[in-house]
Amino acid sequence: MFKNVFRSGFLIRTAHVILTWVITLILFLHDTDLRRQRENGELMQPVVFSLLVLLSVMLYFTVSLMDPGFVLSDSVKYGQGSGEELEEMIPQNPIPRLRRCGYCLLQQPMRAKHCQACKHCVRRFDHHCPWIENCVGERNHRCFIIYLAVQLLALLWALQIAWSGFHSSDTWKLWLIVNGFLLASLCVVGVLSLVVVLLLGCHLFLISINSTTWEFMSRHRISYLKSYSDEENPFDRGILCNLWDFFCMCRTVVWEQVYYRGSHNHV
Repeated sequence: MFKNVFRSGFLIRTAHVILTWVITLILFLHDTDLRRQRENGELMQPVVFSLLVLLSVMLYFTVSLMDPGFVLSDSVKYGQGSGEELEEMIPQNPIPRLRRCGYCLLQQPMRAKHCQACKHCVRRFDHHCPWIENCVGERNHRCFIIYLAVQLLALLWALQIAWSGFHSSDTWKLWLIVNGFLLASLCVVGVLSLVVVLLLGCHLFLISINSTTWEFMSRHRISYLKSYSDEENPFDRGILCNLWDFFCMCRTVVWEQVYYRGSHNHV
């Protein structure tokens, strides 16, 4: 299930952990609300904040090391049926023929794409994320969204904590000496918060219409979407159903079946 931690993403993951705990340490050592509460014996918020940061790091490694849905062979099992049963269940005419990957030479299921960085085809490929050094696909997309939500909560809380630690001084030079590390932490956390807000918002929108980043950005080059206008999506079942399927359904989806139903309604 998990890849080797010492592969190419080791440095990126190490940098993420170091940056996270250095900023957390600065927030605890500087004269912020966290430090004042800890010194007064009020440990609830410092403990909860530390656990939230720890949870975000654990989710980061889960998403980073998790198999995103690599296509490892042509004999992919969909649900409980065999390949022959699947062909009988899905009429072939309305559905574009599944293509064979030119890199790994495996037949790609619908919505799969080859990732040059991971050197594998990924089921329901969304994008390759350089920060987690892994693809976001069918198996880890939900964990990726949960990670972004937890990370955003930790970042916004860190912003409030950092802001509480600033104190006035007689001169700007003295102020920078006293608050320099805290100011640097505030800037880093602020930039990361903006990035995570935009990323989470974009992904929630795409989930609500049952689309992926790759499909949204490259739909005119994707064979099974070329016959649809920009406003149409054969996988869209409505906002509530899309959200329910994404967050609550754990089974592997046969996208060929969903596509056939969508294309049948389209016709």
